[in-house]
Amino acid sequence: MTWWQAILLGIVEGLTEYLPVSSTGHLLIVQELLGLATGSASAKEAADAYAICIQAGAIVAVLGLYAGRMKQMTCGLMGRDPLGQRLVVNILAGFVPAAVIGLTLNDLIKEYLFGPWPIVIAWLVGGVAILVVDRLRGGRRRGDDTTPREGFDLMGLTWRLALVVGFAQCLAMWPGVSRSLVTIVAGVLVGLRLAAAVEFSFLLGVVTLGAATCYDLLKHGRAMLENYGPVEMFLGFLFAFISAVIAIKWMVNYLKQHGMAAFGYYRIAIAVVVAVMLLTGVLGESN
Repeated sequence: MTWWQAILLGIVEGLTEYLPVSSTGHLLIVQELLGLATGSASAKEAADAYAICIQAGAIVAVLGLYAGRMKQMTCGLMGRDPLGQRLVVNILAGFVPAAVIGLTLNDLIKEYLFGPWPIVIAWLVGGVAILVVDRLRGGRRRGDDTTPREGFDLMGLTWRLALVVGFAQCLAMWPGVSRSLVTIVAGVLVGLRLAAAVEFSFLLGVVTLGAATCYDLLKHGRAMLENYGPVEMFLGFLFAFISAVIAIKWMVNYLKQHGMAAFGYYRIAIAVVVAVMLLTGVLGESN
């Protein structure tokens, strides 16, 4: 991996991690195009792990942008903020399903789903799902979150509803589905306002992505260092952080004025483009 490839992957990771388009799907396809996921089994292992570990940059971005919430939850852990404590419980409830299912099926998921065609299918199905949900919400394009029918705020979420969002999050273990997509949609379906569902998705992602990053770093850290140097690791992290800050701020502002339909159309379009690339041989099938 060259320095510019590390920067490119970092930018792709940061821009797509919190948008409902699947960062892992984008990273795996870009790695295929760059030839980073081909060759030995060790190279494929390192590429898959790298796609997950540079998420750390995006995680740090959320920690910074939502510092107030983090402080509130820290106070909640110390028993000084009941609302912060409630939020911590909800996030942990949302994390448990992914922790259990992820640890159980991690190797099978990477063996059978970390490939171009599974990603294409997930992009396509996810795009259609976004359009359906957007239509069910009345096709609303303005982000007026003030009416009661639009749902409750983040502090109205219960641990049982958070658990439902957590089970939905497990669908994102399939690359191309998008963790952000399924958690936002699940949050809206259990009754959260769109803005509250987005915030819960981001906060839940800190724990979920952090755990996945640590797991892959411990399990595949040696393979990554053998294939990529520390400079490439740092550049991926740095540019993932910078681009995630930009993407998060843009998405929050965008959803205040628009619905999610644009992301649905984007997913369908990129699924078609990648499918054509696969069928014409422009993009190889490493799996």
